[in-house]
Amino acid sequence: MNRGLRRSDISCRAFLFVALFAVTEVRCASAESIWEEFSGENAFTHAKRLVELGPRPAGSAALEKSRAYITEQLKSFGWNVSRQTFSAKTPRGVMTFANLIATFRSPDRRVSPSFLLCSHYDTKTFDTISFVGANDGGSSTGLLIEMARVLATQPTQAAKTELVFFDGEEAFENFTETDGLYGSRHFAGELRDSKQVKWFRGGMLFDMVGDKSLTVTLPPESPANLASSVFAAADALRVREHFTYFDRDITDDHTPLNAIGIPVIDIIDFDFPAWHTAGDTLDQISADSLRIVGQVALYALAHSELK
Repeated sequence: MNRGLRRSDISCRAFLFVALFAVTEVRCASAESIWEEFSGENAFTHAKRLVELGPRPAGSAALEKSRAYITEQLKSFGWNVSRQTFSAKTPRGVMTFANLIATFRSPDRRVSPSFLLCSHYDTKTFDTISFVGANDGGSSTGLLIEMARVLATQPTQAAKTELVFFDGEEAFENFTETDGLYGSRHFAGELRDSKQVKWFRGGMLFDMVGDKSLTVTLPPESPANLASSVFAAADALRVREHFTYFDRDITDDHTPLNAIGIPVIDIIDFDFPAWHTAGDTLDQISADSLRIVGQVALYALAHSELK
């Protein structure tokens, strides 16, 4: 530090610091530009931390460490986190799963969650390869953690959302009505049985959103209003070339939620050659792809879904 500064210089610099801080505060306080706060680097770092735990299939010690990491991060941003623990029959016997559900308390107690933001955080079970799921499980989880940080800067907006990290998305054998989507099927069943479906008017599910060669492929059966919001946001942010429709329906964690009447869009890049291979490693994903998806989602939330 230069100790030769004159008092006038110090005063001037202090004034500039205060002015810059005030500008930053105004920008952060604007819900209309909340997407600008999303950091692809932060999202990538979270995905990296999860990948470093190794394969994270349902029921594993590594997945429990993932739960601890996700919970720690969300709580540090001010979110309240609870576990929705349940058991289900699988091709490998009865297993215990745990969804993580996060909510944010708003200064306005009249505000309650009405929109879901979801990701699965498990990786597929393989007996013959080491599958770390950098993209499939890691990227969307990292993205949702970073979205939690950004939303927390807007308590009223955050309070309108419920974050759900699904366990057991992956099938042990093949996707059927009883294998795969364990967490989302249980979550949807609880909402249906408790008559809480009407609380939620929609949602976004994120899956495989970090591919370096990003092409988000929305399922053709996507809720029309949500697809329009996503495409409009991509247009506004000049990244429309990264968003299109897939050529066939996709079964994912949005499926059980749509089945009970909650329109949820699956924001997924299903055009990913390393899907369910040992090649789904960190070098396949990028911070820039995560930034694009995160900012588009937050733009859509700010300009449409949370208005």
